[in-house]
Amino acid sequence: MTVTVLPPDYQRIMSVLESDAAQEGMRCQQLAAALGLQAIPAKVEGVRSKAKRLVERGWALQVRPGVFTPARGAGRHGLA
Repeated sequence: MTVTVLPPDYQRIMSVLESDAAQEGMRCQQLAAALGLQAIPAKVEGVRSKAKRLVERGWALQVRPGVFTPARGAGRHGLA
């Protein structure tokens, strides 16, 4: 499956995670900023929730506490 099966917010997160800027992984504050969101707790927590949901579904990995990368070749289950 491709990321196009994901809802738009999740597609945007995956796009950032798959960018060169995220090669070592990204923290949720960095993700929020890259998505053009203010780095305030409410926005960062929303991004964290979505990133964790992507991990649960096999689209992303949490490589260290709070640091996310895209999952390469992992089984993927839709979020829609």
